Amino acid sequence: MVDVFSGRLLVSRDGLSVDPEEALQNKVVGLYFSAGWCSPCRDFTPVLCDFYTELLEETQPPAPFEVVFISSDHSAEEMAGYMRAMHGNWLALPFHDPYKHDLKKKYNITAIPKLVIVKQTGEVITDKGRKQIRDKGLSCFRNWVEGADIFQNFSS
Repeated sequence: MVDVFSGRLLVSRDGLSVDPEEALQNKVVGLYFSAGWCSPCRDFTPVLCDFYTELLEETQPPAPFEVVFISSDHSAEEMAGYMRAMHGNWLALPFHDPYKHDLKKKYNITAIPKLVIVKQTGEVITDKGRKQIRDKGLSCFRNWVEGADIFQNFSS
């Protein structure tokens, strides 16, 4: 993920700046393209939140997984409100970072919500993360880890 977010900062739900190199190292990363005004997004976000919580807080050791939210909200205030109200304790690209447009282009985002699961290099493992979570629940994570080429000792 160093390549994807090189030279940028991410923000936590609390608004704190986070170094992506540290936060995303050796993890499977879900790029979550979403917005608070989007009804299907508000429908899926709690599902993703539960998935994330189970993987990170109810698994020992915590699963090597992180979500980075790329907002399509209309304002920084909308984005912050959506994150506080519905999101898990995951990271986000700052609202005013124009890089979100490059990411949408790179990952061919034509509709939201979209959850793209990527390797450390930014290469796509699947662009059907949302469907896989809905269909398979936690078991889809094992396939993502196998496709991610990261060192891990995760078992579910």
